[in-house]
Amino acid sequence: MIYVTVKTEESGRILSFEMTGHADFAESGKDLVCAGASAVSFGAVNAIEALTGVIPQVDLGGGDGYLHVELPMIDDVKKDEQIQLIVRSMIVSLQTIEMDYSEFIDIIIE
Repeated sequence: MIYVTVKTEESGRILSFEMTGHADFAESGKDLVCAGASAVSFGAVNAIEALTGVIPQVDLGGGDGYLHVELPMIDDVKKDEQIQLIVRSMIVSLQTIEMDYSEFIDIIIE
């Protein structure tokens, strides 16, 4: 099971997200759920860097499917809004995967 945990402030601003585990939907290299979740999450991190110039703090685990991303506090309100939009888009994409494959991916927003 892939677990995605999104941490937010009371205001709703996203502070971080973490992804752990493996979907085990299919054998390695053919697991559509893992591939989709990985592509969406890494694509969001790459988009943050490419589109805003902001580099989030990223921690990757070895082969255990671990990804932890801390979104920095920045003074540039426009860039922060862009980062939030990118991460919210990532969440929507992951929730779309969860709708069809809920036994393989679980998303928690705290």
